[in-house]
Amino acid sequence: MKRMPTRQFWILVLALLLSAAAPTSIIAQTGQKRVGEVEFPNSGAAEAQESFLLGLALLHSFEYPEAREAFRTAQEIDPDFVMAYWGEAMAWNYSLWYEQDQEAAREILARLAPTPAARAAMAPTERERAWLAAVEALYGDGDKQSRDDAYERAMAEIRLDYPKDPEAGAFHALAILGTAHEGRDHVTYMRAAAIAGDVFRDHPEHPGAAHYIIHSFDDPEHAPLGLAAARAYSSIAPDADHAQHMTTHIFLALGMWEDVVRANEMADAVVDRDRAARGKEPSFCGHYNEWLLYGYLMEDRREDAMALLDGCHRTAVSAGGRASASFSEMRARYVIDSEDWDGPALSMTADYGERAGPPLRDAWLEGYVAGVAGDAETTRAALEKFRALRPAVEQEMRREGLTDETYERRPEVLELQLEGLALVAEGSGPQGLARIESAAGLEEQLPFTYGPPAIDKPSHELLGEMLLEAGRTEEAAEAFAAAAARTPGRIPATEGYQTATSSLQAGGANGLR
Repeated sequence: MKRMPTRQFWILVLALLLSAAAPTSIIAQTGQKRVGEVEFPNSGAAEAQESFLLGLALLHSFEYPEAREAFRTAQEIDPDFVMAYWGEAMAWNYSLWYEQDQEAAREILARLAPTPAARAAMAPTERERAWLAAVEALYGDGDKQSRDDAYERAMAEIRLDYPKDPEAGAFHALAILGTAHEGRDHVTYMRAAAIAGDVFRDHPEHPGAAHYIIHSFDDPEHAPLGLAAARAYSSIAPDADHAQHMTTHIFLALGMWEDVVRANEMADAVVDRDRAARGKEPSFCGHYNEWLLYGYLMEDRREDAMALLDGCHRTAVSAGGRASASFSEMRARYVIDSEDWDGPALSMTADYGERAGPPLRDAWLEGYVAGVAGDAETTRAALEKFRALRPAVEQEMRREGLTDETYERRPEVLELQLEGLALVAEGSGPQGLARIESAAGLEEQLPFTYGPPAIDKPSHELLGEMLLEAGRTEEAAEAFAAAAARTPGRIPATEGYQTATSSLQAGGANGLR
């Protein structure tokens, strides 16, 4: 089959269509959304290509509900469109979150045909049968880890058989990232980056290639390697809110706060535009707003941060659910990084329902603020409350399948911080500092997690502040340097380091030890 060259088009997508009866090349375009350029030979009806390709491009930007809708539209146009069922099933797999709805995906595949063999018989080309076999492995038997591994092997075979196919490369890169169940594994992530990089080089408007490069490099050590993809992804898919936000995985890892703010504001604008079309109010809670609030605070834009927090609080009070959990996270972030110990944020409350995580964070925040103020009694009471809540949180994490080591051990780090603050407030400074040092040592062992610090007050940063107050300036500088290495550009760590080194230069290294 003679393949038509890929073209840039501003409006949406490019397709190369292989007809089962008579192979032809067809270009399909749509003016609905600007979400990137994709290419996928298939045997579906020409009339269904626009919806199929829209779904495919949205799938690469993790716009899962919209992708499923587009694939279903393609199925309505062509009920025998095998790859449209493949696409809808794929939109129930959340590779980077290590989650999937196996039952929902199996129901979709069963609509095509009742068994894997019957479905394979409906695929008119060897290539389509290979893609179908891969999704069968993804939702087949065995636990999630074994199915992810089997899917990655299937995608590796497809990429080897079709080395020039950008979709084979992009989906294989994503499949590799989806095997890192034990946390960030640099070897695994670099394998994915190499494959996604090849696709990005040859197809610079491909949304998945840029997206998966960013995921591969979104840590402080490797983030500079992802900067070109981050700059490109925003313009590749301007109507995909996740694409706008995703760029900030690189910007935040590099401490580029102006870019963090701008990109998350753009992501929110896309979300709010879609919400307005459905008659809904703007969004103030959620992932993008959590990162936006952090960016505001790193730019010292407290009024903007407070306005965002206030909006999320109103949503949490009226809607509850996930909004209340988001509010708890944003409130803690605002209080810690603004150091607004007496402001209105501390008096805000929300109903968390059955969720155990937000009350645990609130107990820690109460103890932290009291510890900073030297209120030993309140700090100790908050510590006991925190300890009482931990078993429920650990049970909740097991129930929800949260196995990431950082989040499993996060309560242990936070409890050590509260113990240290309580001891210092009670007059046992050396013992308190030892607890904070233990928290910092434990945090140092945890895998890196992208985004705002997983430990609301990074332990090395807290240790640096306490050492500085105790007059142990040289050790404080070392602690701040360790904090800055994990959170580049973070203002408290940067300013703390500057204060400590200035003191050392002025002869302040002879403090208490």
